[in-house]
Formats: sequence, structure tokens, C-alpha cells
Amino acid sequence: MIQNPDIAHAVHTFFEAAAMMIGARYYFILRRAQALPPATHGQSFIILLGCLAGASVGNKLMFWLEAPHLWTDGSGWRDFLFGGQSMVGGLLGGLIGVELGKKLCGYQSSTGDLFVFPILLGLMIGRVGCFLAGLDDGTYGVPTSLPWGVDFGDGLPRHPAQLYEIIFAGLLWRLLKHWQPRLKAVPGAMFRLMLIAYLLWRLGIDSLKPVSYVYALGLSGIQWACLLALLCYVPLSLPPLRKALSTMETRP
Repeated sequence: MIQNPDIAHAVHTFFEAAAMMIGARYYFILRRAQALPPATHGQSFIILLGCLAGASVGNKLMFWLEAPHLWTDGSGWRDFLFGGQSMVGGLLGGLIGVELGKKLCGYQSSTGDLFVFPILLGLMIGRVGCFLAGLDDGTYGVPTSLPWGVDFGDGLPRHPAQLYEIIFAGLLWRLLKHWQPRLKAVPGAMFRLMLIAYLLWRLGIDSLKPVSYVYALGLSGIQWACLLALLCYVPLSLPPLRKALSTMETRP
């Protein structure tokens, strides 16, 4: 693991930028390869702006929810205002931003399915940077006696939660890729499955990570956000998911 904080931060930033650029490139490749209902340049701009603005705001709000103690943590003001990232916040904020953008410009078609594999690809690339950054990143797990525990620099073998997430994203990719031909019958179903699966994953895997600020029931801010998002999103997703599942059952 990288022990120098400055180098660790630079490595993490590099992989984070690579994840966004490669993920975006993959999205545009997929978009060109599929026949989608056309959008005007104005509509495309508003939807993209909504996605970026929503993801940025959600990213920062989730970090603040996860570590509210930085408000009063002296030198933590710099980290509170300018540091911190959250995949959960970016996903939820981006989703809200896209939906608001579509309503503003009157675009009716589903846009989520094309984001699924670029998001998973970006997630896997980004978590490599998180793993290499070690203790500087804060995404490592709690101490463990399991043989694959990793010493991130403090002398304690810890759960490599970043590697767990890479494996999870790879398995989810494989599963959704297998179901993709049949899920296409219901636009948006694949994105809904991906988001629900990821929220459930983070609700569980974050119990293996140190909690910087403990909320009710011993959960972190991200875990509570995942739980509340699931309570809101799952009921809204049930009708299209039922339709998609029924389509999968009836097709050979």
C-alpha cells in the first residue's frame, strides 16, 4: 500500500479521473451502437447537466452525512468543504438530476439502462485507486483474522472492502449481461435492478467498514441513506420489475 499521503491522494485522484473518463467513453460507445429515441441538442444538454449537477451535489451531501463531525473538527474544515467522495451519493443524486432534467425538457424515454455497464466499469476502476490509496482513502474494512486480510499501513490485517466491491461489481455485470436480452423488453428495468442491488450491497458491506460517525441502530450515514432510498425506490420499481420478470419467464 502507498504510505505517503500526498502520493496516495494523487493515485486515488488519477484512478477516479480514469474511471469517469473511461466510463463516459464507454457510455457514448453504447449509445451510438443502439437505436434510441432521438433527443434534440437542447434536451441532451439539459439531461447531461442534470446528471452532472445531481451527482456532484449528491456526492458532497452524502459525504457530509457520513462525517458531520468535520464541521467542528478544526483542521477538518478543509476536508469537509473540498474532500470526500461517495458512490452512493453520486448515484442517487445523478438519478434525481436526470429525472428532473427530463421533466424540464419534456424527454419521455428511459435513459437509465445505458448507464448500467459504464457505471459498473467506472466503479471497478475507481475502487482500484481506493485500494492502492490504503488508509488515506477511508474505504478499507475493519480488522479481520481471515487469511486474505490486508495491512493498509497500520499493522492490522483488514477486510479489503475495495476488492470485495470490485468482485461484486464484476458478478453483477455478468448477471445483468446474461439477463440483458430479456430485460430490454422493459426500458429502465436493468438500471433499477442495478441500483437496488448496489444499495443492498452497500447497506451490508459498510458494516465491515469503520464508522466515522454513528447514527441510530449503529448504522453509518451511508447505510441510512441506502435504507431510506430502498424504502422509497423499491415500491416505485416493483411494477416495471414484475413486468420484466414475467417477460423473462414467458420467453424461451
